[in-house]
Amino acid sequence: MTESEYTRLANDTLSSLEQAIEESDGDFDYEFTEGGILQIEFADDSVIVVNKQAAAQEIWVAAKSGGFHYRWNGESWRDTRSDEELFAALSRFASAQSGSTVTLR
Repeated sequence: MTESEYTRLANDTLSSLEQAIEESDGDFDYEFTEGGILQIEFADDSVIVVNKQAAAQEIWVAAKSGGFHYRWNGESWRDTRSDEELFAALSRFASAQSGSTVTLR
């Protein structure tokens, strides 16, 4: 994939994630910072950070449970180790950190 294709795809994904967060009933706040970094902040002061890694053409996630790398497989962003889909993983991470079920689609 070209750099411009990656950038468009990653930006579209982060925009979709922002919309999913806005539509969820989760007990958390979020903020985009410089460089397209998304921080999801929870009541217990824990954070999930989602950001683009252009050099690797991946989306990286840092959560309480660890760090994860997601690569586009032509259909969705998949974890490079477990093959879990990005939004499913973020739903699981947010549920664990908020203490209630969160579904991000």
